[in-house]
Amino acid sequence: MKRALIVSDSHGSSEVLERLKEKHRSEVDVMLHCGDSELAADHSALSGFSVVRGNCDYGQKLPDELVEEIDGQRLFVTHGHLYSVKSTLMNLHYRARELNADIVCFGHSHVLGAEMIDGILFINPGSILLPRQRLEKTYVILELSEKELILRTFDIDKGELTGLEQSFALPKLK
Repeated sequence: MKRALIVSDSHGSSEVLERLKEKHRSEVDVMLHCGDSELAADHSALSGFSVVRGNCDYGQKLPDELVEEIDGQRLFVTHGHLYSVKSTLMNLHYRARELNADIVCFGHSHVLGAEMIDGILFINPGSILLPRQRLEKTYVILELSEKELILRTFDIDKGELTGLEQSFALPKLK
């Protein structure tokens, strides 16, 4: 089983990213930051993360998109502002199809959520600093196995949030 830590919208807080690394680095295979770190691309707090540029990452030498392969699954990582994710996931869905992605990781709205659409899992880890629609400052750990995807949600201060674990069966055919 492989694990991916997914975080977004840390908005200048190097401290929360260092805490995440200290707590989870040894138990995850990849760490993804979905943008709006507001840190320099070479900042030590981003070391170990695959990072994309968000709308608040002015002038940073970061890509708008990344594609990561983990255990046979293609993860498409973007911030979401270029795809109007606050109003629809349709544009992001089209791009995911173009990239043949199995999983999409994005942020921008600061709203925690996950849903399977046409065999593609869309994950927004919420915001680790400035959450919307809930009080918890969230990030997620995605567990990838041969048969399912398990999503566990954490609060930076309280740890794992019980009752929010989600499981998604892998589609049989794409």
